[in-house]
Amino acid sequence: MRFNLSEINDLIRSRRTIYPEQFSDRQVHQEQLEVILNNAQWAPTHGNTQPWRFKVFMEDGRQKLSDFLGKTYLELTPKEQQNDMKLAKMLTRPMKSSVVIAVCMERQAEEKILELEEIEAVACAIQNMHLTCTAYGLGGFWSTPKLIYHPTMNTFLEIGDKDKCLGLFYIGYPAIDWPKAHRKPLEYTTKWIKE
Repeated sequence: MRFNLSEINDLIRSRRTIYPEQFSDRQVHQEQLEVILNNAQWAPTHGNTQPWRFKVFMEDGRQKLSDFLGKTYLELTPKEQQNDMKLAKMLTRPMKSSVVIAVCMERQAEEKILELEEIEAVACAIQNMHLTCTAYGLGGFWSTPKLIYHPTMNTFLEIGDKDKCLGLFYIGYPAIDWPKAHRKPLEYTTKWIKE
């Protein structure tokens, strides 16, 4: 065996969503972020298009993101559908995080690879980010509020019209005990076909 499978199993099964409200004030180091992003880039990618793009909001950049999210939520959400709790999360989560990464998909100019496959590649990159955070003992939260799919988000992130923001990934040190979780047994989700 090339790697310690027991440790890999533990890492994968320990990955949890930890929300920014559960983060401490301790700051994540730039070197850690570089490892997280480098590991993201080793996700599978059909045709080796490597469609992932990262916009990293740190320090005062978090306030810029917070202001944009709050303003855009109010502009895009009809008054009768606005929710004070959702708005509060939009405004406070970037500030409670050490860093927020807008994870985007850059659409290949030739469009040889299906868009869905490019989206899948970026989702795999996000999983690599989350697993690396887990290995560091960092909390991670992949957030996908509706407004990230609006053209306004593309303008804010300075990405092309055919590109997509696929999530905001919040990172910070947990101020809570590492959460526990479970999954259904394999027999509930798997059918073995032998003939």
